[in-house]
Amino acid sequence: MNIKRLISISVLSLTTLIAGNYNVDLSHSNVEFKVKHLMITNVKGNFNDFTGSFEYDEKAKKLISLNGEIEVDSINTDNEKRDTHLIAPDIFDADQFPSITFDLTKVDGDYVYGDFTMKGVTKNIKLKFENGGTIKDPRGNNRAGFALIGEINRTDFGITWNRILEAGGLTVGNEIKLNIEIQGIEAK
Repeated sequence: MNIKRLISISVLSLTTLIAGNYNVDLSHSNVEFKVKHLMITNVKGNFNDFTGSFEYDEKAKKLISLNGEIEVDSINTDNEKRDTHLIAPDIFDADQFPSITFDLTKVDGDYVYGDFTMKGVTKNIKLKFENGGTIKDPRGNNRAGFALIGEINRTDFGITWNRILEAGGLTVGNEIKLNIEIQGIEAK
């Protein structure tokens, strides 16, 4: 075995020993979005039900892996009629596509890339990564946290419902701004 391969295997083994596996703490995490309404203000919303796990290297302060799943029918925009319309077949079609997923593919400095699947369409997206680091909580649990911030175009994922206004313009913007705050508890 050559020396470079031996060093690579040693480094990978050491990283696995140093890195912690975390489960997303739903009560201290959130998945929020906002979109233009009538092109003059934003409508904000969030998803109440989601799960995920990630691997975080405490020594290097680096995210190694991340996967998450959001339940589409848990959407909440503080308007029940709008939420019912959002999960209907002409928008999210939650019966046929009940979840949105994200699987990390690459970390590059302050950015992460991942396969984002919504309404049956998968695209690799780029999100800004804000590292919160790790801490031991009062109960002795190791916790890690971070934020993911970015934008997607909803039409790239087959969400095309809209109405043209009499004065011109559209009812709903195409750009969706994402703000995801994740806190995890190390799995034991």
